[in-house]
Amino acid sequence: MGRTVIGPDGAPRCAWSNAAPEFLAYHDDEWGFPVSDDYRLFEKLSLEGFQSGLSWRTILAKRENFRAAFHDFDFDRIARFTERDVERLLKDEGIVRHRGKIEAVINNAQRAQELARQEGSLAAFIWRYEPDDKQLASPQTASTSAASIALSRELKKRGWKFVGPTTVYAFMQAMGLINDHVEQCIARAKVERARKSFITPARC
Repeated sequence: MGRTVIGPDGAPRCAWSNAAPEFLAYHDDEWGFPVSDDYRLFEKLSLEGFQSGLSWRTILAKRENFRAAFHDFDFDRIARFTERDVERLLKDEGIVRHRGKIEAVINNAQRAQELARQEGSLAAFIWRYEPDDKQLASPQTASTSAASIALSRELKKRGWKFVGPTTVYAFMQAMGLINDHVEQCIARAKVERARKSFITPARC
């Protein structure tokens, strides 16, 4: 069905892992493994927003530049950015220079601070939206879900920007709220083990 590809070690993987050289390590070591670190969660939401209208390969290739430009996505620091920072970032050729997306990251950093104060952490809020496996479609057959729609709606209600249901679904796939590796993929079992041992962040 074209849903898997044989990797350099002879093992099957999700077909998309072979679409670009940068994807193999990202697929094997990151995509789908559960994350509870607030800054990593904020980074991924931000990068998914930057990806809107672009390819993930473009964003992944620039990820280290984004991390440098946005202080490793420390939202407490980003929340203090001013118009001078916006102008600085608009001149940074290492990132995507889109005023609306840059301003959205700053706005969302302020919203992330609010959520962290209210919920104890950004992670505690995000992981409340982990769906039941029974609610999920077959791996890599959907671009949204009831959970991504609900999380998107709540984030927008709280003032976040560039967090539509498709963006949020891609975020949930990457950060391990769902295991969307195809059944035959070598990484699926690894991700499932990581999810079973993962301690869901609790609200303080």
